Amino acid sequence: MAHGNEANDRPRARRVKLAGTVIALIQLDNGQQVRAKVHQLSATGGVLHIPEPLDEFVQVNLLFQLGRTAVRKRVEMLGPIWATRACLQPFRFTNLSDLDRENLQNDLAGFLGNGSATAEN
Repeated sequence: MAHGNEANDRPRARRVKLAGTVIALIQLDNGQQVRAKVHQLSATGGVLHIPEPLDEFVQVNLLFQLGRTAVRKRVEMLGPIWATRACLQPFRFTNLSDLDRENLQNDLAGFLGNGSATAEN
């Protein structure tokens, strides 16, 4: 009998700490927009630095520019973590194709190469 599933058997995606150097826009389904900074990013999700937390499990559109690539993807917000003067809120991509995931991994690797971010496994 197999234990676990395919998603859990894959190695964890390399996370890149961007420390707010990438600005993002969150578009809610009601049309409201929230500005955020990308604190951490991987090919499966990341962490946003936002002024006020969003509801856990709410799905939104997330837009940001990473290098030469404009990312506009649907994400699910996860439980917020309070920090000084703001909130860190994790998210996960919900409909990233294999090609999009590979392109994002390549962009993250390039972003690391220019010295403006740090990697974390």
